Amino acid sequence: MAVSEVLQQLEQVLAQRRLADPRESYVASLHQQGLNKILEKVGEEAVEVILAARDCADSNERAALIEETADLWFHCLVMLSHLDSDSTAVLAELERRFGNSGLDERASRGA
Repeated sequence: MAVSEVLQQLEQVLAQRRLADPRESYVASLHQQGLNKILEKVGEEAVEVILAARDCADSNERAALIEETADLWFHCLVMLSHLDSDSTAVLAELERRFGNSGLDERASRGA
């Protein structure tokens, strides 16, 4: 299954769960708590990815890194959903950048 297909299926599930009872759905509870809570979760997961990557570099154990990265991507998708967006725009931006030098792309943003 292509990455975009997986993302589309996950986004469909997220859209359904957004409307669910917050007492029965983690996604619905995040949406109910609002953007700041979702952003907090994205931040927490980003830190966990960093720590897992550091540990992976030391031990070559990749399972935790993959799991934490999946958690981060999941919470980023919840964030995009909350802001009425989805992975399509992100994939389009990555596609736009494809073939460009990362240094050139970064310079074009003034970074």
